[in-house]
Amino acid sequence: MKAGDFRKRADLARSIRLFRAFRTEQHDRDGYYTTLASDTSAQLRQYADLQDKVVLDVGGGPGFFAREFARHGARCVCVDVDAGDLREGGGILGSAMDLPLGDGSVDVCFSSNVLEHVPEPWRMAAEMVRVTRPGGLIFLAYTNWLSPWGGHETSPWHYLGGAYAARKYREKHGKPPKNHFGLSLYPVSVAQGLRWARARRDVELVDAFPRYLPWWYRPMLKVPIVREFATWNLILVLRKNK
Repeated sequence: MKAGDFRKRADLARSIRLFRAFRTEQHDRDGYYTTLASDTSAQLRQYADLQDKVVLDVGGGPGFFAREFARHGARCVCVDVDAGDLREGGGILGSAMDLPLGDGSVDVCFSSNVLEHVPEPWRMAAEMVRVTRPGGLIFLAYTNWLSPWGGHETSPWHYLGGAYAARKYREKHGKPPKNHFGLSLYPVSVAQGLRWARARRDVELVDAFPRYLPWWYRPMLKVPIVREFATWNLILVLRKNK
């Protein structure tokens, strides 16, 4: 797929479809992630031909993205810290912060909405770079903390603090949230991601854009502070230097 092809699709109608799918996550998880995987595959294929490529999905145990990438000829491996999530064959049990692969092992290293769930997010990102071969692609998507959905299911209370958000969720639903602030959910920002990517000397920042928003929304990333609230989810695309 050429970049222009996806730009034509990345309109407001697409954003509305993705948001509607997102709203069904709690009662139709498979349907939502199948929709998201198809859309994300189209984004990724702007930058890399997946045919016969080795793709590592970091934190992708359930296999939604791996199955979609395989449809386009990729050979996929998932690494996940939760053995219960490793549904697909070829899965490897391991930490995203210490990936159990050698240097330069994969052609494409991919991760979707995992970065905000690890205590050392930029260590995870550095590991993704390490295991990617020279000339290979790193495709990293994450939910930034100050976005409307930064607290995940505890949003929008997270704007008043993660601990407060967890208490409010328990009060409303009678149970603790799935994502525990400080244990399985951590604040990451757009600024941190851009700064980390630009500071690396072993990668080129190919692209950065809001994942779910229309293509014309991209200039918002140039506006400090506002971008933290307006981005919702950031994608960083990096090419490892040869």
